[in-house]
Amino acid sequence: MKKILIPALFALIFITGCSLDVDRSAMSPEERFKYALGLFEDESYLEAITEFESILIQYPGSSIAADAQYYLAMSRFKRDEFLMSAYEFSKLINTMRASQYIKDAQFMLADSYYELSPVYSLDQKYSEKAIEEFQAFINFFPADPKVEEAERKILELNDKLAQKMYSNAVTYENMGMLGAAIDYYGYLVEKYHDSKLSPVAAYDKIRLLVDRKRYKEALKDTDLFLSRYKGDSNYSKVESIRADLLKLPQLSVQ
Repeated sequence: MKKILIPALFALIFITGCSLDVDRSAMSPEERFKYALGLFEDESYLEAITEFESILIQYPGSSIAADAQYYLAMSRFKRDEFLMSAYEFSKLINTMRASQYIKDAQFMLADSYYELSPVYSLDQKYSEKAIEEFQAFINFFPADPKVEEAERKILELNDKLAQKMYSNAVTYENMGMLGAAIDYYGYLVEKYHDSKLSPVAAYDKIRLLVDRKRYKEALKDTDLFLSRYKGDSNYSKVESIRADLLKLPQLSVQ
């Protein structure tokens, strides 16, 4: 029984593992790249990384170097090594500007940072980097079909940054640091005016301004709210606040 199984086992190893015995030293740069690309397409990303890195070391000035750089970055991305993929995409963009993959690399650089973006309560440096790189993609390639996805992801990331800022404002308010809370609510409205939290922050700022008896500022912000957030759930409340403010002697002439 063993004599039958052992030859069969060696045959199976030969069939499935023949790629390990491929003599790559005799290959041209183009053949080597084709071999590496085959590994990538077979989703053998770790092996593909080794091959693409070898190509870049052995043939740095060849016609396929930029292609190898792009697929090295893509292999890292496919393995969820997003910090490494960002580095490799950035390397292509900065050193291989004539590559046919520049546009795709710019989008994937942004997408690598997007994947690194954590929950809103943590440090948002990767969210900010993703927004920066998506915006660069939009600016340089405005007609590309992926612009719509880039814009959608920017809005999503801005909502996350706004959520972090709103959380900070609420924390300051709960601590009784109302001046700081007003500043944070106002900064959110100014910087993330497209965020779904913008009208909420605008209302909370008005509410605190009234509480602090900063009536002129509150009146100015009610005008801004009513012009910008028609249909918001707090719209009628802001109308009522504005009407009450206009009844004050010091504001009745405005």
